[in-house]
Amino acid sequence: MQEHMTFRSSASKALISAIFAAAAAILPTVSTAQGLFSAAITVNDSVITNFELEQRAQFVRLIGTPGDPFELARAALVEDRLKASAMDDVGISVSDEDIQLGMEELAARTNLSLEEFIAALAEAGVAEQTLRDYTSAGLGWREFIGAKYLSQARPSEEEIDRAMSGSGSGGVEVAISELIMPINQQNAAQVEEIANQVVNLRSFDAFSSAATQYSASPSRDQGGRVPWMALTRLPPALQEVVLALAPGEVTQPIALNGAVALFQMRGIRESAIGSPTYSAIEYVTYLVPDRDAAAKVAARADTCDDFYGLAQGQDPAVLEQVSLPPSQIPQHIAIELAKLDPGEISTALTRNEGQTQVVLMLCGRTAELAQDDSREAVANALTQQRLAALSSSHIEQLRAEAIIIFK
Repeated sequence: MQEHMTFRSSASKALISAIFAAAAAILPTVSTAQGLFSAAITVNDSVITNFELEQRAQFVRLIGTPGDPFELARAALVEDRLKASAMDDVGISVSDEDIQLGMEELAARTNLSLEEFIAALAEAGVAEQTLRDYTSAGLGWREFIGAKYLSQARPSEEEIDRAMSGSGSGGVEVAISELIMPINQQNAAQVEEIANQVVNLRSFDAFSSAATQYSASPSRDQGGRVPWMALTRLPPALQEVVLALAPGEVTQPIALNGAVALFQMRGIRESAIGSPTYSAIEYVTYLVPDRDAAAKVAARADTCDDFYGLAQGQDPAVLEQVSLPPSQIPQHIAIELAKLDPGEISTALTRNEGQTQVVLMLCGRTAELAQDDSREAVANALTQQRLAALSSSHIEQLRAEAIIIFK
């Protein structure tokens, strides 16, 4: 069973406030000569003021969205006006209670209460109404898209079967990024502090930078990015966690054997290639003294059987070949196996607090028909993917039909 570690740090609130204050100091503002409350953009009959533009630009800068803050703010506010008009046409509005809950959820991602989050925003010059407008737009549009397209987006039983089967007629693939940090008594406080900050990132570039700087996994050389893979390759518990993420969101820190891992969702898609579930995964672990020895073994071993010749005359405890159901494989091993094809090797794992190197080879996977308990997760993933595509398409249609004037 997957373990979650929720980190709390006494320094988090002060650090977040410091980051907000620093961001406020470096972000340019709209010239007062333009008039803060004069029109910056009109969308049909709706006006976006310079004040709104400045506020949203400051807000997106603070939450770490990559790109030029003012360009992002212009695009987001135009979309908000288009969405608001569409929602008004069908009578959709968001209650104060739902907005309050939505703001509390946003605040919780920074380990702050809503009151503390609003105060931190205020220190950076962002009004509470900006947070309220941002939250309301997102919640209302989610309701609008669900009401308009949910029945269309839901996959049929046959489509779920295709996505889950191993027949080659369809599957679900995910692209994730990872950040894996070894943890021990000496560095626990530092790892906790880093994890506290990374879990709140929503920017792909920011997560990539953090992975490059802090991750011990070989994927750090690619900014933590793991290539597209079949969802069913991931450990079963991690599949559910990943599917619950929206693009850009990061998991809570996950406890591994002597390490802490965080994963960011980059994308999800249907594929023409089947994604079987597995009844068993067979693999070999071979313990060697250091990375040089691991590299020599990796150069000489092409199959799992080769390890028996390499380990001849050594303590039998250094070599283990096992076949286990995915749910019984230790999480840190299962995550590495997910990246491998049969015959491929990973040298990312260690034991004895880094003193012993593990050479891990995937021998093979035994496919089975998917179990019913994963159908709901796959159906939800397909639905959310389709809703996202339909939402983007609808916004582009609204934009094409609107009269948008930039002052």
